[in-house]
Amino acid sequence: MVPVFAARHVEAAVPPERALEAVREAFIAFARGEWSMPPKVYVPAYPAGDFRAMPSLGAGHAALKWVTSFPGNPARGLPTVTGLVLLSDASDGSLVAVLDAGAVTALRTGAAAVLAAETLGHADARAAVVGAGVNGRAAARTFVARGHDVMLWDVDEGRAREAAEQLGAGVAGSRAEALGADVVVTVTPGHEVLFPAGSLREGQHVSLMGADGPGKAEIAVEEIVRTHVFCDDWEKPGSEITVSPEAGAGNPAARVRLFADDWEQASHNGDLAKAVEAEKLTREDVTQLGDVLAGTAPGRQSPDDITLFDSTGLAIQDLAIALAAMGCADELDLPTLDL
Repeated sequence: MVPVFAARHVEAAVPPERALEAVREAFIAFARGEWSMPPKVYVPAYPAGDFRAMPSLGAGHAALKWVTSFPGNPARGLPTVTGLVLLSDASDGSLVAVLDAGAVTALRTGAAAVLAAETLGHADARAAVVGAGVNGRAAARTFVARGHDVMLWDVDEGRAREAAEQLGAGVAGSRAEALGADVVVTVTPGHEVLFPAGSLREGQHVSLMGADGPGKAEIAVEEIVRTHVFCDDWEKPGSEITVSPEAGAGNPAARVRLFADDWEQASHNGDLAKAVEAEKLTREDVTQLGDVLAGTAPGRQSPDDITLFDSTGLAIQDLAIALAAMGCADELDLPTLDL
């Protein structure tokens, strides 16, 4: 009998703080080569959306997430993200569990956003989440669970206020206020650049969570490459890029350090992709977050550093959440499949 975790079961089994620790452990295991992750496969169904197949292997288990991203679905009363996570025993191939992919994705997205913010941003800085959809709420919920002061902003003011009331968060008075926070998490469809050239402030941290597929972007290429960049799946620290005198707000020489969840994914489908295509960014300019967490690469090195985290979403994160959920399976009244 194979247990089935509906969304409510995943949420009950894995509170935000446990999700963050599980994702942290996954990043470190991946950086050390203990977990593996073949490339994510996109099956485009544009302009409506796309399907994604995301395999991973680690901790004696294998997982496959079959998930969708259809940004127009909420207007039809349907979720943007749907699908399943299949968890198998890596010793014999047997299916161990089936989990709701939307809930797993929201948990690990919120966890990764806050983990990057805590690792790279200033301690006790007030945070802002731009986008109050499912994944934006997950990020805000994780901030609150970790004891951080956080405010929400959304194009739909009513949605932001409703989410803030439910989560115990604040509401930003404007998009500019949210984007100017010391720590910012952007969880948007990725169809609009939120940070144009010269918009980042010295000392600021931004977790870019929305540009997780081809053609999406939340930050201008000029702002990525104006100083110094890192990616979270890298082998060595990045090299500096010449800064033009007119670039940047405040101190134009403040270095931008960019961290991504995986260089291969980010260089093809994340905010880094356009900079790579324009030959303004190479792997030598980026360091992976997992290496920082594992202690093999530096993170923020100065209070004035600007740190960016480019997240494309990793299959190892899904595996981590699935394993965490399985740890509480006996405590839940789960339906089962007889295969």
